[in-house]
Amino acid sequence: MLDANLKNQLQTYLQNLKRPVELVVSADESKKSQELKSLAQDIVSLSSLVSLKEIQGERTPAMTVINPQINTQISFAGLPMGHEFTSLVLALLHTGGHPIKLSDEIIQQIRDLPGKYAFETYVSLTCQNCPDVIQALNMMAAINPNITNVMIDGALFQDEVNSRNIMAVPSVYLNGEVFAAGRISIGEILNKLDTNAASRKADEIAEKAPFEVLVVGGGPAGAAAAIYAARKGLRTGIVADKFGGQVAETVGIENFISVKSTEGPKLVANLEAHVRDYEVDIMDNQKAVSLGTDGLFELELASGAKLRSRTILLATGARWREMNVPGEKEYRGKGVAYCPHCDGPLFKGKRVAVIGGGNSGIEAAIDLANIVEHVTVLEFDKTLRADDVLQRKAASMGNITIITQAMTTEVTGDGTRVNGLNYTDRATGDSHHVTLAGIFVQIGLVPNAEWLKGTIDLTPRGEIIVDARGQTSVPGIFAAGDVTDSPFKQIIIAMGSGANASLGAFDYLIRHSDEETAETKAA
Repeated sequence: MLDANLKNQLQTYLQNLKRPVELVVSADESKKSQELKSLAQDIVSLSSLVSLKEIQGERTPAMTVINPQINTQISFAGLPMGHEFTSLVLALLHTGGHPIKLSDEIIQQIRDLPGKYAFETYVSLTCQNCPDVIQALNMMAAINPNITNVMIDGALFQDEVNSRNIMAVPSVYLNGEVFAAGRISIGEILNKLDTNAASRKADEIAEKAPFEVLVVGGGPAGAAAAIYAARKGLRTGIVADKFGGQVAETVGIENFISVKSTEGPKLVANLEAHVRDYEVDIMDNQKAVSLGTDGLFELELASGAKLRSRTILLATGARWREMNVPGEKEYRGKGVAYCPHCDGPLFKGKRVAVIGGGNSGIEAAIDLANIVEHVTVLEFDKTLRADDVLQRKAASMGNITIITQAMTTEVTGDGTRVNGLNYTDRATGDSHHVTLAGIFVQIGLVPNAEWLKGTIDLTPRGEIIVDARGQTSVPGIFAAGDVTDSPFKQIIIAMGSGANASLGAFDYLIRHSDEETAETKAA
């Protein structure tokens, strides 16, 4: 199953096992079952601490990774290759006693959770967000034997997907009930399970001394800003709703200079690791809701906690723009999707639409055309905005139809899932209906700056206006990345603007050192 190179790499990792690991495989004569069985046999051959047992289980093909000493269980229903191969490797290591990279506080919190938690997580092996969720739940299952998690390949277990009406991944069920949809961190999972966790964290945050630079946002711009501030010896904090931001949802990155090719989740992991190399106070899973001043700047979080700082650096990024038509919100996750790489496999052999004719839209159409029966691209303008090379590729594929001057007016469905959309031909005014199983929205970005209206100057598009140093209309408040009026939204540009704004904040602090409050000095 594994080639020689992959076997050598895996054998190196398995040398970190400290205790026995048992693989329990449920397989039949199907091709996928035999591939899974071969994978299990390869793993067993690479370490004397790994054993194999065959059963007829609830799901086939499936493999469970067990710690026989304390009976922790992590299961994979399907063949955990693609993006999920890393999840399998980590499950083996954590079950085998390799240290889990979580704080002692989080590990203890997981151990102390009362009751039993049986998670089932539906994924697609092309989904770049799914491994984060799988690995978070698997870490919890490796720590607490009362927690189990099953990764279920949605493309393979279609009957389950259809019976539960799952049309977006990752979809997480807990004890048979819907628990979460989309990317969710271990902190967010614990906040939902441990109802007192959020209030305890809010109390802890509220007690923090004032910062010199407080970064709001954990994407490329925020990470770069925090690193540059910390390198200047400034007391630095970073508040992030989700560390990594939109980059975590990006699949292939091929224009990050000096790195030929990488993927969003991998870049996010590297960003966080780099930030943690410095004395930066990272406050993840915290959303900012307002910004004021009381001698120092005061940032209020959704939890009610307040943080104070001499300067603020806003790097809250942007999110996918929505169509804002009837039916879109009702059928989100039920046929309306925003990530073709994640959710595309769930629409195999079906008819779908892509809304938007820019690079993202045409790339999505090309990717989907290899999976689905047919793709209809609807572009509002008279012409596509995608690069010529993408347009030529799309035109060469026999199952892509492109409609220009099309204004989507409604998403239609049967109450449980999408069955089509309505659009108006802007040239003639005629209305049309297209029968579809899925709709992928790819129409640009919206800056995450609504909460700052009335506090600092924004463009008519809602972007933060900054000068050459990254300073906003309010002295001491800086901004960087996709949330600003920078004309180009690129990872490398966001990183540069984060560094630039951080240096601007440093220069501001030097020039205003005489205004430092006694409270800040005491801190």
